[in-house]
Amino acid sequence: MATSKPTKILSVKDQIADQLRSDIISGDLAPNTKLNEQELAKRFGLSRGPIRDVIIQLSKEGLLISKNNCGASVNSVLEPKLQKLMINLRRNIEVYAIESLKNNPLTAEDFAQLESILNDLQSAFDREDFTEVTKTDISFHNYLIHKAGGEDLVNIWYPYVMRMRLNYKRITTSSECVDEHKGILQALRDGDISSAVKAIKVNIK
Repeated sequence: MATSKPTKILSVKDQIADQLRSDIISGDLAPNTKLNEQELAKRFGLSRGPIRDVIIQLSKEGLLISKNNCGASVNSVLEPKLQKLMINLRRNIEVYAIESLKNNPLTAEDFAQLESILNDLQSAFDREDFTEVTKTDISFHNYLIHKAGGEDLVNIWYPYVMRMRLNYKRITTSSECVDEHKGILQALRDGDISSAVKAIKVNIK
């Protein structure tokens, strides 16, 4: 019997942050695009205070860059050498997380939630909604990172994955991406941490 997922209530600021993330991931807000607080406030029907808070939040995530007297803009695309470094750093964090799950194994509820995320990932591919593909992909990894190390580990990891996603290459077929994640999940279900680590390394590239 299928279980329904609980509906997550987002604050207004979280909703705005999520929309701006989508705009950046989709390319609607291109790298180096300057953000105007007044225009964003008008767009979302809010004062500039909450908009400023969202900009600070997205700057911490690595999606925006803020400079004194220059305002905020969308972060630039990483040059290849830095992209490679970022991939290695993210991979090291996720390997650490997977290995940590050996002492804190996933529960039946965890596996159900992760299966649900993969169903959403497949659905996003089916709709050819590549922005949602990216966000759902991130949520799968975020779940594992949080399970392994809580908010502390998520806060270390999150800016790396978000900055990498500015270089996200759209995938026209779902099989490789979804199968890679299923491989990670199956290895964890089998309690095979070594295979789960190998699967994570294959997935992060």
